[in-house]
Amino acid sequence: MKAAFLPDRGVVRVSGEDARTFLNGLVTTDITLLQPGLARFGALLTPQGKITADFLIFEAPAGQDGDFLIDAPRALAQGLADKLGFYKLRAKVAVENISDSMGVLAAWGGEPATRPGLAYADPRHQALGWRMLLSPVDRKQEVADLIGADLMDGEAYEAHRIACGVPRGGLDFMYSDAFPHETNMDRLNGVDFDKGCYVGQEVVSRMQHRGTARTRIVRVILDDFSPETGIPILAGDKPVGTMGSTAGGQGLALVRVDRVADALDAGLALTAGGLALHLADPNDVRPVPKQTVA
Repeated sequence: MKAAFLPDRGVVRVSGEDARTFLNGLVTTDITLLQPGLARFGALLTPQGKITADFLIFEAPAGQDGDFLIDAPRALAQGLADKLGFYKLRAKVAVENISDSMGVLAAWGGEPATRPGLAYADPRHQALGWRMLLSPVDRKQEVADLIGADLMDGEAYEAHRIACGVPRGGLDFMYSDAFPHETNMDRLNGVDFDKGCYVGQEVVSRMQHRGTARTRIVRVILDDFSPETGIPILAGDKPVGTMGSTAGGQGLALVRVDRVADALDAGLALTAGGLALHLADPNDVRPVPKQTVA
């Protein structure tokens, strides 16, 4: 088993007797289904349905009743806390950015020998493994030893994340500029389509029911090169997307799925920086067949 401390992650705490109802009315995931030991993946959106912050949210175990801990990009943690504070109005909740006192450890490639109290399986993709919240933040070696993992650097986790096809905001998409469907939140258990209203819900529901998500993040295979993030992807001489993060011959790319599908059908090669790349799974740009009832 491997583990890595993630210095780019922060933690926001939401507490108080109205915390569950308050959060459930704001974010894309169903907080009513949350319970200690489980986590949910979700986001806070703009009213126009674009992602301002995506995160993993965890309910603290007994003894910290009413506390919800949000594992979010550290660069966005204070802004997220401020936005949640703006929405609270008269709700009996307290919102605090505790990133200076609590950090995040990721572990993958097996099961923890011992499961710490603030640990949960990553709900986005089974292969991503586990997340552990550390307090204080310098306990990374201690916790790695406790769970029976070899402590690696952050680059090892980044390579694993990319291989799993899970996007990272700021690299694979830009915050306030991407819809949940474009970042595959609908495929990574990040949007509950049957829950009640939340900020931006109408736009997200319309994209889901009309199938209007023309842009997606897909996994790509690189031929012995790692193009810079943001470099255009071409099909022939026409732009069809942009490169995201890369590691170890694999990468993520934000593409227009219809244009890439047309290019594949026409036998056109995909290139970035003049060098070839390939889709890891061509079905990523094909429409998902609608299920029919016999």
